[in-house]
Amino acid sequence: MRAEVFPNSEFLLTVEQMAQADAETIALGTPGHVLMERAGAAVVREICHRWKPGRVSVLCGPGNNGGDGYVIARLLEEAGWVVRAFSYGAVDRLAGDAATIAGLWKREVEPLQSCLAVDVDLVVDALFGAGLSRPLDGEVTSFLDSLTAPCVAVDVPSGVDGNSGKVLGGAVMAELTVTFCRAKPGHLLFPGRGHCGELVVADIGIPDSVVQTVDACVGKNGPDIWGDRFPWPVLDAHKYQRGHLVVAGGGIASSGAARLSARAGLRVGAGLVTCAVPPSAVMVYAAHLTSVMLKPLPDQDAFGQVLTERRVTALVLGPGQGLDHDTRNKVLQALKSAKPIVLDADALSVFADDPEVLFSALHERCVLTPHEGEFARLFERTDDRLADARAAAIRCGAVVVLKGPDTIVAHPDGRALINANAPPELATAGSGDVLAGFVGGLLAQGLGAFDAAATGVWLHGAVGQEGGPGLIAEDLPDLLPMVLCQLKVWSS
Repeated sequence: MRAEVFPNSEFLLTVEQMAQADAETIALGTPGHVLMERAGAAVVREICHRWKPGRVSVLCGPGNNGGDGYVIARLLEEAGWVVRAFSYGAVDRLAGDAATIAGLWKREVEPLQSCLAVDVDLVVDALFGAGLSRPLDGEVTSFLDSLTAPCVAVDVPSGVDGNSGKVLGGAVMAELTVTFCRAKPGHLLFPGRGHCGELVVADIGIPDSVVQTVDACVGKNGPDIWGDRFPWPVLDAHKYQRGHLVVAGGGIASSGAARLSARAGLRVGAGLVTCAVPPSAVMVYAAHLTSVMLKPLPDQDAFGQVLTERRVTALVLGPGQGLDHDTRNKVLQALKSAKPIVLDADALSVFADDPEVLFSALHERCVLTPHEGEFARLFERTDDRLADARAAAIRCGAVVVLKGPDTIVAHPDGRALINANAPPELATAGSGDVLAGFVGGLLAQGLGAFDAAATGVWLHGAVGQEGGPGLIAEDLPDLLPMVLCQLKVWSS
């Protein structure tokens, strides 16, 4: 899978891929110490944009991240800051470009722990960077926890795994993180994302042509990925050309979930939306729905008839359906139709006792949208969300949306997108049902499974930002028109 699957500015580089890009740039004739000088200068530039000159402690580690730190110390002093440099370990243990750069710092380098006795306005963390491979020891963790001044992290906050966002024992809490060339997955994945503060990606002269040779297949979700394929209605379209979404609903006590999905599917552009529901619940649905149609399902055969209707272009199953044989049978029946389908909530958990039954029935037009608990019922879970989501998509052969504050959209071919625009207000009952409706409505309009999932996830975050404090799930579909108007301006 080549890097060009995503726009050049939007894919993410792992620690190993970034090292490869560095090495190839050096091989093309740019010395490593020049890249280091550029990296340090980029950090200083961002610092000077935000803070007036004052007292700063620069914490330098034993590798190339520490080399960046010595550049930063020197350039901040030239910019009028009162600088003290502190080293983790002996400076004479540095090698290569880092040693060359450290030799240009002519002032004293003090032991790291003595930094805590110094009163400063800013701390620069150039200790360990993204390549940290093992947990920090207790002494270093305690030291990081004791830092009280505002902190700027170089590359990633020390203690954060650049690939997974895991915190390795403890980590710096930065107000600003400056990384280079491209962001890394760990900048967008929690808990690491929570340690980064504002993230700036600085250009240090690594050519796009070099980055394109790296085998990258993870990106940051956003309109640059899928915006040119958004299914805007055309002037001569009628409602059937915009797709017909069917949402399978549950009984009276759980009707709200399907109603949220249905309204979301209609708002995102599906020409028609129908809730297919038990006859006993029809009046409850009817009392709350206007432009969404209803289809009573007296038996399993009635649902089968819905599936054979040519104008039905996509399905959403799971929200509020219940954990019973009827839900299980409907899912398997729907999958046999080969129509594009979103499986959420109960449509996933009902297979917890034998996930392979579900996996063997899935096809390439399926999108699974589990939260953490639902995911763990079907797939193996570790402390690496990105790796888990990608493995799950490969295992089941369908697009998997692992929901959370850093939702991951994973394709069976190994591609993945990390979403970064979701506000905390989306952690509210029914929010996931709306997301299922957004994705289902986009599938109904003809978007492929990966595009529909990525677009739906981003729109979900964007409407959450529009709503802000006090947001509830019922608000989300009605906030969508404002977001779509902004997206259309972006697209034009």
